[in-house]
Amino acid sequence: MPYEPPPALAELSLAEIAEAVEARKLPPLAQWSPQREGDSLMRIAADGRWYHDGGEIRRPAMVRAFASLLTRDGDARHWLMTPHERLSIAVDDAGFVATDLTVREAQGAPVLAFRLNTDEFVVAGPEHPLRAAGDPETPALYVMVRNGVEARLNRSTYAQLVELGLEQDGDGKEPSVWSGGTRFSLVPLP
Repeated sequence: MPYEPPPALAELSLAEIAEAVEARKLPPLAQWSPQREGDSLMRIAADGRWYHDGGEIRRPAMVRAFASLLTRDGDARHWLMTPHERLSIAVDDAGFVATDLTVREAQGAPVLAFRLNTDEFVVAGPEHPLRAAGDPETPALYVMVRNGVEARLNRSTYAQLVELGLEQDGDGKEPSVWSGGTRFSLVPLP
């Protein structure tokens, strides 16, 4: 059965986005305790492309399958997890790339939804916080996806979010956005 990508993020209501998030069946990584460790010989580049043993993985279905097994531990190391083993994976920046953003309203408050390079959706809020990193000269914005793994906002999505932050910034001190009832600063901590 061929893969049917979800519609454009801008075409979806918040309920449809939530339904797509809920429908995504993910392996129960938290329940697995593999005894063996190894090296996957894989790398995720900063632009979100996946490589194995130096060659790019060009099949989106393979990338989506591997991405469902991605986790990050307390030492900030990334792993591909199965019930029987966990394999290290080199990650240049973040495990995912956020490629699109839309703003919806829920109970009169803004909700930010992101589309990832794997065609998944993430709704920012307390469970999926936004994080500003870098410095004022080279800032970066991330959204938590799952299992400790983040998505870095690509350039256009970053620009959309900063523009929104400047619009929402009521006190004029620092750009910030609201999503899911939580305020997120867009300024990296010193």
